[in-house]
Amino acid sequence: MADSLSDLFLSLLDFSPVSRIRRNHGLEHATLHVLAERNPRRTMAGHSDLNGFWIIGDITTEEITAAVREALGRLQNGEHSLAVHPNCGTNFATAGILAGGMASLAMLGGQNKRDRLERIPLAVSLATLGIIIAQPLGLLVQRQVTTAGNPEALQVIEIAPSQRGRFKAHRIVTAG
Repeated sequence: MADSLSDLFLSLLDFSPVSRIRRNHGLEHATLHVLAERNPRRTMAGHSDLNGFWIIGDITTEEITAAVREALGRLQNGEHSLAVHPNCGTNFATAGILAGGMASLAMLGGQNKRDRLERIPLAVSLATLGIIIAQPLGLLVQRQVTTAGNPEALQVIEIAPSQRGRFKAHRIVTAG
């Protein structure tokens, strides 16, 4: 049963739309790494989907274009670790799920308000433990599930600047 579940999970990751999102997510992270190498104080964010990704921040189209090209080249040349980013939402979601789950465990069996109040130190301790565990686990989840470091046949089709309210953004459209 465990092998069949594992096989099913792996086949889901290779399912074309999922694989495409994972590869776009990896290229998004690699692009953010390249941009940060060039200007470490710049504030940026990204968001990936099936058709490409967004880079949000005060960045010129020329900077984005150069960074995307470099990121894709570096991924294609084997720098797969660029697909993992420390500020990815996967890390934050992993921490939130673990911290919340651990704190909830501490509250199990509390019969009344007083019991639950007395368990608050345990809940805080377990939530903290969850956050500590989440640090390496979030990176592992990125590597194995939410990103792909090998872009395979991914190609950049278009890079288009956009203004989202007061935020500058660029839409990077991919194919492959």
